[in-house]
Order: sequence, then C-alpha cells, then structure tokens
Amino acid sequence: MNKTIIWIGALVVGAVLGLLGLVWLNDVMNFVATIYTRLFQLLAVPTIVMAVITTFATFGSKGSGRIFGRTLIYTLLTTFAAAAVGALLYILIAPGNLPAEAINNSTQTSDISPQTSFYDHILSVIPNNIVKPFLEGNVLSLLLLAFAVGIGLSKLPESENKTVVVKGLLGLQDLLFLLIRGLIWTLPLGIVAFSAQLAAQVSAGVVADSIGKYVLVVLGGNVIQFFIILPLFLLARGLNPIHVLSKMMPAVMMALFTKSSAATLPVTMESAEQRLGVRKEIARFVLPICTTINMNGCAAFILVTSLFVMQNGGTPLTLGTILLWLLISVVSAVGNAGVPMGCYFLTLSLMSGIGAPVAILGIILPIYTIIDMVETAENVWSDSCVCAMTDHDLQ
Repeated sequence: MNKTIIWIGALVVGAVLGLLGLVWLNDVMNFVATIYTRLFQLLAVPTIVMAVITTFATFGSKGSGRIFGRTLIYTLLTTFAAAAVGALLYILIAPGNLPAEAINNSTQTSDISPQTSFYDHILSVIPNNIVKPFLEGNVLSLLLLAFAVGIGLSKLPESENKTVVVKGLLGLQDLLFLLIRGLIWTLPLGIVAFSAQLAAQVSAGVVADSIGKYVLVVLGGNVIQFFIILPLFLLARGLNPIHVLSKMMPAVMMALFTKSSAATLPVTMESAEQRLGVRKEIARFVLPICTTINMNGCAAFILVTSLFVMQNGGTPLTLGTILLWLLISVVSAVGNAGVPMGCYFLTLSLMSGIGAPVAILGIILPIYTIIDMVETAENVWSDSCVCAMTDHDLQ
C-alpha cells in the first residue's frame, strides 16, 4: 500500500512539473524517461525468456495426472476467454490513435506493415539460427525457443545433468529478478518523468480521450471476466459462483491491495481449504500451479496493450493479426510466472521485438498500478474458480 501511495504521489508531481511548461525541465524529463525505457528493454527480454523456460520445465516434476490435467485445461480455457473478451471490447470501443507528439520518442514502425504479408510474418517467427533471435531481439522467436527448451527439459528423465541445468537457469532468473527489483525501487523517478511527458503534450485532450478508451477496454474486460465469464464457468460445472466468491473473498481482497498472487497464496489456500471446503490434496496441488500459470488479467492486458501500441505504430489490425496476438498473449501469460510487473515487461519486450513505438508504454506506466491491482484480484479469483472446479470434477 505504501508503494502505491508513493507511485500516485510521483504521478502527481510529474503532472505538475509537466504543466509548468519549462523547456529545459521537459528536456530533462524526456532524458530520464528515455533512460528508463532503455533499462526496461534491457531486462525485459532475458527475464521473460527465463520465466517461460523455468515455468514449462517444472511441468514434468509437478506430474501429469488427472489433477494437473484438469488444472491446465481450465487455466487455458479461462485465460483464452479473458483474452477474447479483451479483443472483443477493443473492436467495439475502438480506442483512437495518440497524437504524433505523444509518441515522438519512437520513430520505429512495426514490422507487420501493409507491405509485409501475413505469411512472411509467420515465417519470420520461426528461427533458423539459435543466436540470431537474441542478436535481433526477435521476442516471438525467443518465446518459441523458450517454450521448446522448457518442454524439452520437463520431458528429460531425472538426472544430475538435468538438475544442474534447471538450477543454473533458476539462478539466472533469481539474478534478473534482483536487478528488476532494483529498477522498480527507483521507479517513482521514472513515473515522475513519464507523467511529466504526458502532461506536457500539446494535444492533452486527444491523449486523454485515447488513453481513456484504452483503460476502459482493459478494466472493462477485467470486470466482465470477473463477474460474468468466470461465474459462467462455475455454473457450467454445477457450482454456485456467489457461494464460491463469498468464501474466497479474503484472498481476492488481499490480492487487490498487495498486487501479488504469490504473496496472497497462503490466504488463498487457507480460504479454499477452511472456508470453501476444498480437499487439502487438491488445494495444495492446484493453487501453487495456478499462481504460476493462471494469468487471466495478464493475457487480456498483453493483448489489448499490444493492439493499442501496434495500432499507433501504423499496423493494420486485421482479424488475422488480432487472432495471432490472442494466441501469443495466452501462451505468454501462461509462461509469465513470478516476474515483478511481468505483464508490463512482457508487453514491452514483445512490442520492442517487432519495432512498435514502445514510448507509448511510458504513457501507460503511470496508470499501470491501478490496472495491476484489478488484474491481480481477477487472477486470484480465477485461481479459486479453477481449484473449485477441479475439486468438484474429481470428487
């Protein structure tokens, strides 16, 4: 909660500085914002690749029995539904483009231009050299490699060699998390700079209208998923959604204020076992896995934000493009385990990899803390639903 107050304070300070209209101050804020954008890009790609590899590598050790099978199916179904709701709302609400001044820090355009066929874009994702995707920053190719390596590790028989490889990857992941925590510790300074940039824009009304519709799509999708889609899943399995939500409310409320599914996990397990009556062997198996891979809110955020950024970069949002990125968002969200500000970092790395104007993510950053609160509450509620449905099915 203290961090949220500091971030909101930084947002207000930045807005005031931007409204002063001092040229030298605006130049300083632009410089600081550019530094933070570059640091985000530096850490985002390796962090996401490590997260995907280590997440999928643990599948084998967590078993492939009926409990895990049900958990994975429900996770994929609810995550896909969340992303689909986000895509539908984006088409219906149709956020407009930001003014050119708002994205003048990025002159890049997307690789998916009208001159590039959908067929060529798909081919560009398939790597033919293991080093090339790292050198070019091709995040889609790297995600494909990470997925293959992670699944491959999960299928290897247990041995000393496998243990060494997995522990080495986990060690690298811990190091990257340490660097990210350091960057997040200094993030109020970045929020001041990004907020000042936003406040100093010439066409603030256009920015507010465009960003306002974007936020409406993201939060509206979360609300629909929370109160309509997930209850429908429960009803389809013969469960009362009001009863389940009332029993799991302590976990959902804690997730809202802590913005961390992992930190909420003990409360989620206690609520599921003691209040909802889920069997211990189910709750203690399903919920830790769900905390790792069940990211409904993250999938919706990745999809909607990616579409918004690509649209502003000149990418035509055809039905094929939307469906491709819906699939990418679901797979990315499942592999996006345990990364602080993971949805934001992953979206940044994806957009950077295709050359979209990542400066727009700087405009989104000041309001991300509110989005993150709602998304985390939705993630924990989805975890609770998956756990309840799995327990019901296996009784």
